[in-house]
Amino acid sequence: MAERADAKPGSSLAAYKHLYRLPGPWCTAYVDAGTGTVDSLEAGDVRAGNTRAQLEAQEASPADIDAMERALKPATGAPSPVCRFVLVHGGKAELNEVLPGGLILPERLSLEPVPDLLPLLKHQPEEFAYIVAEVSREHGEIRLYRAGATGPTSVQEVEGESGHVHKFHGGGWSHLRFQHHTEDVWRRNADEVAGEIDRLVEAGRVRLIVLAGDVHARGLVQGQLSKAAQSLVSMVDSHTHTAGADSADLTDQVNQRVAGLWAEEQQAVMDRLAIQEGQPNPEAAHGGGAVVHALQQAQVDVLILDDAALSGWTMLALDAEPWIATAREEALAAGVLGEVPAPAALIRAAALTDARVLLVPGPVLPQGVDVAALLRWSPGPQVPSP
Repeated sequence: MAERADAKPGSSLAAYKHLYRLPGPWCTAYVDAGTGTVDSLEAGDVRAGNTRAQLEAQEASPADIDAMERALKPATGAPSPVCRFVLVHGGKAELNEVLPGGLILPERLSLEPVPDLLPLLKHQPEEFAYIVAEVSREHGEIRLYRAGATGPTSVQEVEGESGHVHKFHGGGWSHLRFQHHTEDVWRRNADEVAGEIDRLVEAGRVRLIVLAGDVHARGLVQGQLSKAAQSLVSMVDSHTHTAGADSADLTDQVNQRVAGLWAEEQQAVMDRLAIQEGQPNPEAAHGGGAVVHALQQAQVDVLILDDAALSGWTMLALDAEPWIATAREEALAAGVLGEVPAPAALIRAAALTDARVLLVPGPVLPQGVDVAALLRWSPGPQVPSP
């Protein structure tokens, strides 16, 4: 599958930028939210009391404690394993997300000076929208997904004409007339489905379109898509709307295509980073000091970090530009909100300077490097000190 020229790898945190500008403190919860076992149900029953005790010990406000208790309910209706991520500020749950999969990071219930969105990014590493369209000659079901979500964000049913959708098995003039009419119906139905897919592609950052269903209908729909949408299409030989069909097979094939495209785009970022290494004026930064300096200049395009390797380090979160510092003398005129884990401080600074964030495992980055960045412009040659 070819790389999309307009694809921008990494997560955009633009939707959460306003949260980072609000003054603290913040109550943060990242907990198991499953309801599939007796143990998990009992844990949900006692969580409220534990929540109050833990947050009171950290001197959280009564309003924040009440809001957190209301938010931490078991996620009924979501298939286990699932967990919940909650941010409470000023007596209100500003963020309350049910995340698919078990806990990736240690469970936490804490009072913090700034929001820490690392758990959210670990479960939803990409702003990756994709479409799964199952089509027949008279019907289409179009589902829009966001990678990492527990289900489709929208489902659109397209009911086309059902008259004469099967070819007439006769002969002579009647045979040709009915055959032509049937093919016209198929094309009109495909045009409706294609139009709805095009609308979704134009409205959002769709990176992949999986077409499944009747083989002839798939071809008609693909042929009537816009050129932009056609470049995103991947065909799947599966039709779950037929008798005895296995929906798990379609799910597996879709997941494989999403994972494959994400891996390709991640590799493209790492290739760009490798090309910059050794250049006289590289548009890249390697290592904590260089990356923090670039973030302070709003120079980072893509922040690339191994959060596990940085988990033992802390940095300063600031209330104004340059947003992040490794020492108080770097804060300039900004106030220090607190000393926070390095991944939280780096991700916050990236969000506030409109950079994207890509989380990677340690072996992906060059040896000895825990954080790097692709830059919007080269800092230019270093000036020798006198």
